[in-house]
Order: sequence, then structure tokens, then C-alpha cells
Amino acid sequence: MKVLITGGAGFIGSHLADRLLAEGANVRALDNLDPQVHGDSGRPDYLDESVELVRGDVRDRDVLGRALDGVDTVVHFAAAVGVGQSMYEIERYTSINSIGAAVLLEEVLERRDHLRKLLVASSMSIYGEGQYRNPRTGEGGIAPGVRPEPQLAARRWDVLDDDGLPLEPEPTAETKPLRPTSIYAINKRDHEEMVLAVGAAYGIPAVALRFFNVFGERQALSNPYTGVAAIFASRLLNDRAPLIFEDGNQTRDFIDVRDIARACLLAVTRDGADGRTLNVGTGIPTSVRDVARVIADGLGKSIEPEVANQYRAGDIRHCFADTRLAEELLGFRAEIPFEHGMDDLLAWLEGQEASDTVDAAREALVARGLAR
Repeated sequence: MKVLITGGAGFIGSHLADRLLAEGANVRALDNLDPQVHGDSGRPDYLDESVELVRGDVRDRDVLGRALDGVDTVVHFAAAVGVGQSMYEIERYTSINSIGAAVLLEEVLERRDHLRKLLVASSMSIYGEGQYRNPRTGEGGIAPGVRPEPQLAARRWDVLDDDGLPLEPEPTAETKPLRPTSIYAINKRDHEEMVLAVGAAYGIPAVALRFFNVFGERQALSNPYTGVAAIFASRLLNDRAPLIFEDGNQTRDFIDVRDIARACLLAVTRDGADGRTLNVGTGIPTSVRDVARVIADGLGKSIEPEVANQYRAGDIRHCFADTRLAEELLGFRAEIPFEHGMDDLLAWLEGQEASDTVDAAREALVARGLAR
């Protein structure tokens, strides 16, 4: 198996490269080494020397064509990542993400006779709010829209039913209607729908995996638009309080990057999920406040988080994965408990430095009325 991973020098891509190499695959990575993610250091030290690195933009047909030559499996991770930033850099995000996927697919079609699998990274962000149940009636499978502005302005954070009482979150299934609330989420919906539609039309086995909140070593600590665990860590490493929006009791599904890499390996080596979209998460909700506490304790920092009681446009309250379909079709179940994964992340963090640009990122949102 010879695999191209677009975005392969990044956080998730490099971990998948390690898994593929261990299975005897040849791995090539296409990556633009974006300074917002990688700084100015060039090829990352963590990228295995066996990985052939092609530096370039996924929208550059010449570079992309060279990167695709001779491969039989394509994993598309290359993307501009960041919900908040996507809401004011709309053209850049849409160009890199949606147009980038279009260029990739056209180049893939030129080589489709040699291609055995196409995998694309999607995101839980495309759901918008997660799935809920009414604890008073027992009705489940409720797919609410965004919380109304007057409710958020009153600092009432729970998702409410028509009777004004809170709904309870339940695992979010792949069948939940998609209600993306950011340009980034819309782009990721484009990713999965484009790849699956082209795969079906041309007979290319294609799979879309909806990643939930991925954490682990190699995250970009100086990028204020990356995952919340890395953002909190960058603050604490600079002896500053983690910034928490709303009240900190909102929950997400945090999954170790090594479990993500294993799910991707299963998706490209097995056929059970071809033509399908699958959640990749743990199915366990963890509050944002608990993440801040665990990281602070692990780094030995007696710094309480700053609970801003502000909210950001499009933010959701709860979302965690219904994992049954991935178990059924791929035999995948997350194996690394949150606490163990965090222990490993914290051990790695002790040797890292991070530029804290979170305040500037928040100011950019406030200036545009996106945080209030």
C-alpha cells in the first residue's frame, strides 16, 4: 500500500503516518507547513524520516499531481482549521477547504484506475448542536437549532425545549440533521459530501470519518484556533489562566489522537465502511471546565480558569458521539481513556514552549461582534 496523506505533516496526519509505516505501507505527505500551525521550523522533527514530504498547497495542481503519482490510497486531511477564525476569513477558509477538495478530486479522477481507497476527515462541528432527549416525556432524537440570542444574552446556557425547560444531551448519531454554524463546519460538510458523491459516481471506495475533539502530543500549541486542550495548555505554560466561554459546563467528546489514527487505518484497510460516514469518538462527554482542571493539575499550576460568561456566535452546548456504527462497520472502539491520554499529553507538554496568542484571538472575535 502506498498512501498519500494531504496535511500529512500535521498533528493527526503524522500519527496516521506512524501507524501506516508500522503496517509496512509507503507514506507520502503533502503539506504547506502553514506557519500558523508549524511556525517557521520547516519539516517537523516528529515526522518520521521514512515519510516522503512534498511541500506545497493542495490547490496547486502541479504539486498535487506529483504527490499523487504512484499512490493507491489517498487520505485527505489538508484544511484550514478553526471555527472562530473561519467566520471572518471566509474566502481563505473556503478556498483552502472546499476548492482544495475540488482540485484534489479532479486530480484523483485522472488516476482513479489505480486508486483502491479514498478517506476524508470530516468533523463533529457539522452537526451544530448535538442530539437531545426530553427527560419529562422520554422523547429522544431531538435535533435543536442554535440557542436564541435573547437566551444567551441572559446567560441561560442550557438547550431548552418549547416549554422553557432544559433538554438532556444524548449521544449524537450520524442520522442527526446537519446544522453547521460556522464556515469551517460548512467546509467540512462540503468535504465529506464531495468525496462520497464523487466516490459513488466513479466507483471509488470512499469513507468519511467525523472526528470529535482530538487531543494528544504534536498539537500546535501556538495556534489559538486549534483544539481546546492545546489552547488551555498554551495559556498554562505561560502562567495564564485558561479562558472558558459560557460557564464551563458545556461538554465535548475528547478522543486521543492515537485512537483516531487507528480508526483511519481500519477505514483504509477494511471495506465495511465504504460509501459511509462514521462518527469517531469515545461516546463519553467531558466538560470544558474539567479539561482545564486536569491540565492545570498535571502541569502543577495553581491557576483557576477565567470563566468569561461570554458566548461566541454559533457555539454549541453539548455534543458527544454515538459510536455504534463505527463499532459495527469497522470494529472500532476507542481504547485510550481520557485520563491516560491526558497523562501522556501532559508528559509531552513539560518539554514544550508555546506562544500564547489567545487574547489576540479573542479580541479579534470581540471586535467583529462574534464574542459577546
